[in-house]
Amino acid sequence: MEKIVIRGGNRLTGEVDISGAKNSVVAIIPATLLAQGVCRIENIPDISDVVCMLRILSQMGAEIKYINKSTVEINTKNVNSYIVPLEMTKQLRASYYLIGALLGRYNRAKVALPGGCDFGVRPINLHIKGFELLGATVNVEKAMINAQADKLTGSSVYMDQVSVGATINVMLAAVKARGLTIIENAAKEPHIVDLANFLNAMGADIRGAGTDVIKIHGVNELHGCSYSIIPDQIEAGTYMVAAAATQGDVLVKNVIPKHLEAISAKLEECGATVIRNDTSVRVIADGRLRKCNIKTMPHPGFPTDMQPQIAVLLALANGTSVINEGVWDNRFRYVDQLTRMGADIQVNGTVAVIQGIEELTGAPVRADDLRAGAAMLIAGLAARGTTEIENVVYIDRGYENFVEKFRALGADIYRKEFEDKEAIKNIG
Repeated sequence: MEKIVIRGGNRLTGEVDISGAKNSVVAIIPATLLAQGVCRIENIPDISDVVCMLRILSQMGAEIKYINKSTVEINTKNVNSYIVPLEMTKQLRASYYLIGALLGRYNRAKVALPGGCDFGVRPINLHIKGFELLGATVNVEKAMINAQADKLTGSSVYMDQVSVGATINVMLAAVKARGLTIIENAAKEPHIVDLANFLNAMGADIRGAGTDVIKIHGVNELHGCSYSIIPDQIEAGTYMVAAAATQGDVLVKNVIPKHLEAISAKLEECGATVIRNDTSVRVIADGRLRKCNIKTMPHPGFPTDMQPQIAVLLALANGTSVINEGVWDNRFRYVDQLTRMGADIQVNGTVAVIQGIEELTGAPVRADDLRAGAAMLIAGLAARGTTEIENVVYIDRGYENFVEKFRALGADIYRKEFEDKEAIKNIG
């Protein structure tokens, strides 16, 4: 197994290129199941979630051809199964998008409940409600989601709460349904718009993505296309916060600055300088930053996927900050790891009160999920001494070449093989 070792205290400086968006690509790859033809997807990030999703499609009969490291061609013509068993999905939360895509293609889907990060209850009731309103019968049996319909018919689907996953799944199922589907109280995240643009490039008729009402006129057939994934908003935000936490000066390139406004605004409130260009942002922090309060919300609010990272910055800021988590119910598990490094954080339900300290101290920690792992990286970079991070498989799920990228910015960071004695004992 591997761990990440960081000798902290270096000020990050230089330039970093942001990869394609993880949250887009894990929805767009399943969407290729709806196409009659080859889909060429560019700007694909080299992360384990992409590897898992492509492996699933390959095992289902799709032809996968890498053109280069970030471009892949997918031909799903020979896929002949609507069943995706647990051994394929257990490492991947986004596998539930296969339900909507297969339902849209075959009017049937049988997909195991998803795996991936675990930081709270992930109900799929809104997904099921959407499928049922389109005419499907859905039941969950032995950890398998069974959905089937004689035909899918457009309908009005009101989301009881804003849900990115349910919005995407209903979009996937509805693009070939008969008639008009209207999704109200829809999620507005950039990757919702990215998926809609991809589906439209295949011949779908989707309007309103990026607003809270999405209208989908069903079409009979979708064709192949070429498409480039948008830059990753959360990867960009992670490097922005890392620059600020280490009192650095970093130019974050290949981004859409508008997608980063909530993050930029909070960094500026903390005292960092954020310079916006057409396709880049530069973050400069000169000295210790100051407190601020955060409430995570659906887009365009502050993203929950940036909450653990900003908490590290606030742990080092001057004053007392408050974070209110408004999306997930158990996203503060990483706090135990930060307190091992000296952070002063008190959690009460979905609220964390952070008393800033002058420095963190390196310690052995672990990544409890993808974004918690990113937080541990930032903490290790900013801390005095050496930090070792275990469970790095979580970080590999969403960050491409992060060791090399941080090293290019001046970080002292490397991977190290180690023997997991507890795992060996359990096997024995």
